[in-house]
Amino acid sequence: MSKSIVANRYALALFNTAQEKGKVDKIQQELLEIKEVFQTNQELEELLHNPRLSIAEKKELLAQLFKKANQYVQNTLFLLLEKKRIDDIINFVDEFIKIANDAAGVADAKVYSTRELTKKEVQAISSTFAAKIGKQSLRIENIIDSSLIGGIRLQIGNRIYDSSLSGKLNRLQRDLIRS
Repeated sequence: MSKSIVANRYALALFNTAQEKGKVDKIQQELLEIKEVFQTNQELEELLHNPRLSIAEKKELLAQLFKKANQYVQNTLFLLLEKKRIDDIINFVDEFIKIANDAAGVADAKVYSTRELTKKEVQAISSTFAAKIGKQSLRIENIIDSSLIGGIRLQIGNRIYDSSLSGKLNRLQRDLIRS
C-alpha cells in the first residue's frame, strides 16, 4: 500500500475523532509541532528504529516527548509505532492538515514579496485568491524574496500566480525571443 494512502487513512481517522470532539485546531497545532520535532531530530528516528529497544520502551519515549499532546494524538503515534508506520509521520501530518483545511475551506499559500506585507495586504490577497480557487480563505506565509524586484508571486499548492516584475520581464524576454 502506498505511503500516502496509509497516511491518509490514519489522518482521516484522527480527523473524524478530532471533529467529533471539537478539537481539530488544537490537534492540528500539536501535529505541526510533532512534525517539526521529527524533521529536526534525526536521533529520534534512529532511536525509534533501534532493534534493541522494545515497542514498550519506544512508546515510553514517545509518551515522555509528547506528554502534553492530546491523548488521541499520543494514541495515533503509538499505533503508527506498533504497525511499523512511524516513517509515515510526516505524510500523516500533511494529510491531516490537508483534510482539516478542506473541511474548513482554507488553503495554504506562500506569497513571495520584496518586503513584509501588511495585514491589510494579506487580507486582500487572501480574499481575492481564495475566491479564485473556491475556498473561503487562505492561510498565507509571507516569504521575502528580493529577486522579484517588485510585485508578488503567489503559490497555492501546485498553482503559481506571478505578478512580480522579474516574472513579467522574463515573459517579455521569452516573447521577444520567439518573435
